[in-house]
Amino acid sequence: MPIYEYKCRKCGRQYELFQHMTDPVAKTCKFCKGHVSKLISMSSFHLKGSGWYVTDYGGKKAPVSEAKKDDTVKSETTDTVKTESTAKTSTEE
Repeated sequence: MPIYEYKCRKCGRQYELFQHMTDPVAKTCKFCKGHVSKLISMSSFHLKGSGWYVTDYGGKKAPVSEAKKDDTVKSETTDTVKTESTAKTSTEE
């Protein structure tokens, strides 16, 4: 059963409720009966074992193909040329 966190807008208390996923969302504080907001909390879900992202893909990077390397070099060269031409026009004025 999932644990849901709520915070009361009236008294400011924060508490947890064990609820089924199909249960309705809590609307009132269990301490002061004030209005509550459902909090978004970090999940403790972790995939373990072989075949999951952490073990298979976590530290590996796909090799860069030669075509992509050429495109990267061309775009860097074009950026440098644009910067130099912009610098010339601003100094000439």
